[in-house]
Amino acid sequence: MPKHYRPPGKKKEGNAAKYVTRSQAVKGLQVTLPLFRKLCIWKGIFPRDPKKKLKGNHQTYYHTKDMSFLHHDPLVDIHRDIRAHDKKIKKALSKDNKPRAERLKDQKPTYNLDRLIIERYPRFIDALGDLDDCLTMVHLFAALPTLQNEKVQVKHIHTCLRLSHEWQAYIARTHRLRKTFISVKGIYYQVEVDGQKITWIAPHSIQQVLTDDVDFNVMLTFLEYYEVLCNDMTDSDSSCFCELPTLPQHKCEVSPILDPRLEALAAELYALSRYIDSRPMEQDNDKLLNQVDEPNLTLSQLQHQLAPSEPGALMHLVEETELVDDADGETKECRSVFKNLRFFLSREVPREPLLFVISAFGGMVSWEGDGAPFEESDPSITHQIVDRPTQGHMFLSREYVQPQWVFDSVNARIILPTEDYLVGRVPPPHLSPFVDNEAEGYTPDYAQKIKQLQAAAKKDVLPIPAIGNEDQDDTQNLLLDGVADRVEANKAAEKKKEMLKHEKQFHNELKMELQGVSHAAGTLQNMEAVKDQADKDEISEEPDLSEIGMSRRKRGLYQSILINKQRKKAKLDKLESRKRRIEESQK
Repeated sequence: MPKHYRPPGKKKEGNAAKYVTRSQAVKGLQVTLPLFRKLCIWKGIFPRDPKKKLKGNHQTYYHTKDMSFLHHDPLVDIHRDIRAHDKKIKKALSKDNKPRAERLKDQKPTYNLDRLIIERYPRFIDALGDLDDCLTMVHLFAALPTLQNEKVQVKHIHTCLRLSHEWQAYIARTHRLRKTFISVKGIYYQVEVDGQKITWIAPHSIQQVLTDDVDFNVMLTFLEYYEVLCNDMTDSDSSCFCELPTLPQHKCEVSPILDPRLEALAAELYALSRYIDSRPMEQDNDKLLNQVDEPNLTLSQLQHQLAPSEPGALMHLVEETELVDDADGETKECRSVFKNLRFFLSREVPREPLLFVISAFGGMVSWEGDGAPFEESDPSITHQIVDRPTQGHMFLSREYVQPQWVFDSVNARIILPTEDYLVGRVPPPHLSPFVDNEAEGYTPDYAQKIKQLQAAAKKDVLPIPAIGNEDQDDTQNLLLDGVADRVEANKAAEKKKEMLKHEKQFHNELKMELQGVSHAAGTLQNMEAVKDQADKDEISEEPDLSEIGMSRRKRGLYQSILINKQRKKAKLDKLESRKRRIEESQK
């Protein structure tokens, strides 16, 4: 009898026991295929790729343990009850028993996904690491039109809009925005929360059209899960984004308050006007009620009683909570980029991204319309963001720049010169902060200019006129020492170059003797021909010598590295040729 003989009918082994096909999983769970897909999305179960596919390559395989976990999940039983309840409603309607049908609709079983969030993300930092796709989906649905259609319900759009504004309000409040980039797809944002870098993309502020080639059922399943992820795990009525500042590591127990008046005026991010601690709010209620004899006083009503010319007057109702004590160096740098600067947005520029970016980097911003913190005629405005070639009237006390200046300044972390971003001019190239120029091997000219401006802003490079008279002697000595060292280095390099030249000539003479060429016939032409042939042989033999002791796997890796280097060099040559062509056309 063979050693590994297994009698027929016994327990399976190997891949046959580890994996099951999708049809087998659906049959074992006794659910429909759409419900199976929905449960896999919620539980985080994805298909596997076994090395040996027993049922064929055209099948989709899942791990047996994943299916056993899914089989014992309470959501499966709840959805079975929902399906049975729907059959009862359908049967009542078929018998024209409408009262029973309405009563059954009110008693329909419901489910909650909060338990899944706790299972998949036992720690808060785990949830932060999975917010990239979540925020991208939320911002995408927040930009969809609120139309009564069968694809996306209006309640989902309103929920996503609220969640996106609350998240942006938290990031702007804590100055955690790090990078931003405008692309054709949308606007990329990157923030840093508790050491986790979160990147998402928000669509442009244009009319979105729902296409028929997108499966909205799958997207709505993800959206339903992401909405619960964004909401608090213990209290579904409060947002998780509101609970972010209440964590001990943020040291700011505050939550955003929605101003209904600003929300009705489409103030967007500014509608979340103030972060107020719930406990200090309860203590200050008596003081506010003693000052104003109105029992149901709200913050939006108090806004009308304050001076309209005061920017952010609603902010001063409660004592400001200091977030700057324990801020890291990067946060301090970000919040001071637009410090003491006041911006005004013209009506043709996109309001929401500029509100978010300027507020996150410490600037005050207003716009044209009702609910704005200050008017366009305010003399304290330093910059006005415009996107029209001509302006009806211009104030001499402010600078008129294009929207790209804001995004380039926050990426560079300095106030860039506005000469290149004036109205009517073609702005400089919008460089992506997500690209490492040193790793790519090519640094654009404007990136080099920004580096020089950053060094000048940090005072890393001091101009020569700023050196005092008392330091001139030391400076001259340092310059003399540097010149002497450079001369010695040049002499050593020339000597080494001469030695290499003689050594190469000696090797060429030896090769001539091996090939039978006499020394008398070794003219200059023969020497050059032998030299060229030797160089060609050296070039052709070099890869073979380097690969001769490699295994097949290492040789393949080495060849792939060489191919990547050649592609990178071709890309850089293409960029350089484009640069030369543009410079020639400008001349």
